[in-house]
Amino acid sequence: MNIPSSTPPPPPQRPASTAAGEQAAPAEAVLLYQAGPKIQPRRADGRYARLRVFAMFALLGLYYALPWISWHGQQLVLFDLPHRRFYLFGLTLVPQDLPLLAAMLFTAALTLFLFTSLAGRLWCGYSCPQTVWTEAFLWLEYFTEGDRHARMKLDKPGWTFNKIVRRGGKHLAWALFAAMTGVTFVAYFVPARELIPAAFALQLSGWSLFWCVFYSFATWGNAGFLREQVCKYMCPYARFQSAMFDRDTLIIAYDEKRGEPRKHAAKEIGKPAGDCIDCSLCVQVCPTGIDIRKGLQYECIACAACIDVCDTVMDSQQRPHGLIHYTSANHDAGKKVRLLRPRTLGYGAVWLVACGVLLTLIVNHSTLYFDVMRDRHTLYRELASGAIENLYVVDITNGDNQAHNFAISARLEDGTALEVEPTHLQREPGQTAKSMVSLRIPHETVEHGNLPSAARIVVTLTPEDKPEAARSHSARFLTGD
Repeated sequence: MNIPSSTPPPPPQRPASTAAGEQAAPAEAVLLYQAGPKIQPRRADGRYARLRVFAMFALLGLYYALPWISWHGQQLVLFDLPHRRFYLFGLTLVPQDLPLLAAMLFTAALTLFLFTSLAGRLWCGYSCPQTVWTEAFLWLEYFTEGDRHARMKLDKPGWTFNKIVRRGGKHLAWALFAAMTGVTFVAYFVPARELIPAAFALQLSGWSLFWCVFYSFATWGNAGFLREQVCKYMCPYARFQSAMFDRDTLIIAYDEKRGEPRKHAAKEIGKPAGDCIDCSLCVQVCPTGIDIRKGLQYECIACAACIDVCDTVMDSQQRPHGLIHYTSANHDAGKKVRLLRPRTLGYGAVWLVACGVLLTLIVNHSTLYFDVMRDRHTLYRELASGAIENLYVVDITNGDNQAHNFAISARLEDGTALEVEPTHLQREPGQTAKSMVSLRIPHETVEHGNLPSAARIVVTLTPEDKPEAARSHSARFLTGD
């Protein structure tokens, strides 16, 4: 019998049990996300490993030492946000120096882009803060818990006295190192000679305490737990740097022609084995857990740990180095490698222009900034003497590290001097203040000159102890004619 289309379909029938009392098996759960296995990288020894250690000590040493270096009594690098003053290697920058600061950042970004187009991800493998601090944390982990196999043994369920001591020692070392990192980072914003003694005396409070704790936990979490996940999932640079790569960019690659078939696969297919003995040490030393034999992958940070360990294996097998090596796609294809190509020439040209602009801004940098604005409440005044007076608000910023007494002068475009009152203004180091200044055209000039209704004038501010640092600003003078 046919069932009308308006009649709902019958409910689905459950499958009959294969035996009395047996229940149907539950549906298998499908996981949309599955956490990857924990990566415990093995230590590698070799020339690139020594280079990474050298880079780690050099960069960390510079990071921890800079807040303690002074230049003419001032911290060499200090971002004094409350007073809106940045001290960078002898330069004192104020908010008016935003173009110079932007030029510095732009030049640094272009340097990184040019370096990446030439040398690939060497920044990630040797100089990136995430890589440097992770390397330091791995060192602490190695000295407290041992190498890869010892750490994997400690990861097994169950707690023993040995595990408690080793794991507790590791986290204590991590916490102390992270706390030193967090306090040092804040020392770039609060003078180190005030912050560090207060930190050791446990007298930090307010925002200083908050940011010290925040960056300590950030270091402890990123370098101790997240590690390769920052590079693989969080770092934006790993995503867009592929746009800077081409077939001549330096990469790390596995020589498939020389290595394949691997030792175990060769036995199965009955062919002579390649140089790769399938020891998987290149995977064990990789901090991101990839297999470089599968080709170029975005997770590879070009740390060259796989090169070091593979060369060691080749030594034990009495075979030449280079099964895993630095190369480029064109080099592997037998083509000539070109350092000078449109991509690098373009980056290089823009980089040179940016360096020129930055150098020009640094050479012409001044610690004196001032602006001249007419007082909008008063157009002009004719004095009893016949002179014409305009009032101006002079906004002066003394970006120097010492007080200055400034002489004020003004003239018309034809060179005629104006009367100024007051003739001198003083500003303390880092002080920004406004002052009311009166400028007058003498009555002799008014009587004998043919003045327009709005004349252009030039106001000059000259530090008495630094005449070469004088600055000028143009303004408009109303005469009423």
